Amino acid sequence: MTYVVAYNRPWCRELPYKLEKRTGKNFSPIENKKDLNLDQLNSICPEYIFFPHWSYIIPEEIYRNFKCVIFHMSDVPYGRGGSPLQNLIIRGHSETMISAIQCSKEIDAGPVYLKKPLSLEGSAEEIFIRANRIIEEMIFEILATNPQPNPQKDEVVKFIRRKPEDSDWSNAKSLNEVFNYIRMMDAEGYPPAFVQIGDYKLEFSRASRKVDSVVADVRIMYEKRDD
Repeated sequence: MTYVVAYNRPWCRELPYKLEKRTGKNFSPIENKKDLNLDQLNSICPEYIFFPHWSYIIPEEIYRNFKCVIFHMSDVPYGRGGSPLQNLIIRGHSETMISAIQCSKEIDAGPVYLKKPLSLEGSAEEIFIRANRIIEEMIFEILATNPQPNPQKDEVVKFIRRKPEDSDWSNAKSLNEVFNYIRMMDAEGYPPAFVQIGDYKLEFSRASRKVDSVVADVRIMYEKRDD
């Protein structure tokens, strides 16, 4: 049998090869949005398409024709929607669940195959790498047990995808907030936490929390402002 692993973040690149080595089955990687199309998938004929980290809407013609499993970093139905990691941290959560969801028309609303706990400690990149290891185990379990997904229950709480300007931490009310703003955006492909001081933009990364301070790397850029 053949399977597809679709992703658009670098920390997922080793996942299909690890799964191939572990299971002896074929896992075809798809990293570019243009390659997730019906012609390409029909030529592969996958039993499942797994989405460990995919930032785009999955076309209906794909999830109607193939078993599509999305791995979402929240305990759905709490936290449906975009930027789950950042929305969880900004709300004060220190742990969450990774939910394996059957793709449906409504975003993150499909029935759930299984859930596994995930710590939200560390930088965003550290959390994503940790999540990737858990997702590997979840895929292995799905293939081994072929679970039937169950409808979501309880109250629906939706998250809104965060925008680059939401990384401005100038209104943070505590050092913990500053620390969280920096670490939750600290991953490749995400707009880093910043503050604007006059014509200078300061971007922060690699934060560590001390007793009475936050220590971080800073990149200072000159950006002439019209106002």
